[in-house]
Amino acid sequence: MHGFETILPFLKPIEHLILDPSVSEVMVNGADSVFIEKGGYLEPVSGVSLGEKALLVAVKNIARRLGGDISESHPILDSRLPDGSRVAAVIPPSSLNGVTLTIRKFNTRHFEIEDLIARGTLDQALANRLEDYVLSRKNILISGGTGSGKTTTLNILGKFIPEEERILLIEDTAEIHLAHANLVRFEARPPQNGLPQVAIRDLLKAALRHRPDHILLGEIRGGEAFDLLQLLNTGHSGTLSTIHANSAKRALARLTSCVLESGVELPYRAIKSNIADSLQVVVQIERRPGRRYVSEVVEIRGYDPDADLFDCPAIYQKRETQS
Repeated sequence: MHGFETILPFLKPIEHLILDPSVSEVMVNGADSVFIEKGGYLEPVSGVSLGEKALLVAVKNIARRLGGDISESHPILDSRLPDGSRVAAVIPPSSLNGVTLTIRKFNTRHFEIEDLIARGTLDQALANRLEDYVLSRKNILISGGTGSGKTTTLNILGKFIPEEERILLIEDTAEIHLAHANLVRFEARPPQNGLPQVAIRDLLKAALRHRPDHILLGEIRGGEAFDLLQLLNTGHSGTLSTIHANSAKRALARLTSCVLESGVELPYRAIKSNIADSLQVVVQIERRPGRRYVSEVVEIRGYDPDADLFDCPAIYQKRETQS
């Protein structure tokens, strides 16, 4: 059951949805409103009611089973099942429409580049170009919105890394699967059960002491962007990471903002100059109903501080209208 046995005893009314292999995400918006994601589309589910009190008890039991806590004083749960699936919940009064529960199922299928070509995510020519970037040790940032396929794309690009090279993989939550023999995996840990936090920033600082040929950072969310830039500015190459943004240029702006979140006192334009010196490629992923695709690839060639502009021409673009 892929680890779902941990939570199924508490969620009998939606058990069939959780176990349905065609369902990738289950969203409960209060006791009587359930949605699923199936084949890339969101669908309402009729005839399902969990009962508000029963749902609240279920979420509290799930939190305890997963080693967490959720209450009025701590109304947010963000946890993981043994198989990598995510369980997130927010309870009243912070959730105004009742208990909100989202189960994002971990995709156990290991995609290859051929799968992305077959799905129309990219074409063979672009696949070849991305492989060339990895083999020439470019530092690559993969950008996109929630559920756009950033992690899947990073995973596939990571497979282009030569087998004999050493990879150090750092994630907030373990999601990436590579078969390289010389692979080291670090995972962050929130403060829990009296144990202190182990942050992405801590793991990035530790990474260089383990002689990586490539560092793969699951997602840039905050101040760890500064530590990553420091690492890249020391001459480290062949790094892959992801960031949440809706365009390649916005990804660069978001990366700049994340550096500032570290508390470092650097001028805004100095940070942008460091980014231009350290990062070579941004791959933008778009999500549309039923599909995901690479919409843009830009190469970062410099930064003009006087004009406050990156020199980042798009070497690939694909635009589709919202259906």
